[in-house]
Amino acid sequence: MTVQTAGVRQRHRLATMSLGGLLAVICLITVTPFALMIVVALSPAGSLTLPYALPDRLTWENITEIFSAAGFTRWTINSFVYSVLSMLIILLTASMAGYAFAKMRFPGRDALMWSFLATLMVPFQAMLIPYFVLVSRLGGLNTFWGLIVPTLANSQAVFLMRQFIRDLPDELFDAARIDGASEWRVYWRIVLPLTKPILATLAVFVFLWHWNDFLWPLVVAQSRDMQTLTVGLATLRSENVPLAQLMAAAAISVVPCLVVFALVQRFIVNSIAITGLK
Repeated sequence: MTVQTAGVRQRHRLATMSLGGLLAVICLITVTPFALMIVVALSPAGSLTLPYALPDRLTWENITEIFSAAGFTRWTINSFVYSVLSMLIILLTASMAGYAFAKMRFPGRDALMWSFLATLMVPFQAMLIPYFVLVSRLGGLNTFWGLIVPTLANSQAVFLMRQFIRDLPDELFDAARIDGASEWRVYWRIVLPLTKPILATLAVFVFLWHWNDFLWPLVVAQSRDMQTLTVGLATLRSENVPLAQLMAAAAISVVPCLVVFALVQRFIVNSIAITGLK
């Protein structure tokens, strides 16, 4: 019995070490391009000869020069407005819709929900031309509302909110209604506080999707002053900007994503813990 137990422990130890080694290799493969991007961004112009040699010194010149480039600051502001406003509106509407689909009873609820989810099977590229024609006829080209409004109907966000709210105890909502709380008060006092973990997770996903979005801003934001950071970086590449400055701009564009994840990391961990408890 002791020998068998020792064998099981040894196999468990070997499996743990193997998994740790595999994760370390995956982490190295993932981090290496990002590290090279930082090295290139901090290298003096013309001093880098990757992959043969690394620069003798690092400098901030590329970062300061890219900020002084025409339009870069404006592109960053446009990306922030596009991403943050879209994220806030989607979180609000998705939480409302998720609460309605999960806890309210009305005719055609399930059919409406599944019809809404069916839109996930339609690629955005197939709707690009109708969206563009509609937005252009309404005068939405080169405007923030033209960028934001067509992206607000997020079926995935509604589905995730519905699944999370559906598992909340019905007794909480019944007790609030018995005490005379309206549906708006139930939503504000019960639904939103209890859904903070899933809201934080959705906030990261929605922000990253809009921050890295390229196709729709490329079509709608046709003027240079309305371009987002992703579209602006593509135009810099076509203007023969030095590689070090392009890498500096790309490195700067990653920083907001890291900041958003760091701010909501605690809520994401709580969401995973709550899911495990369920």
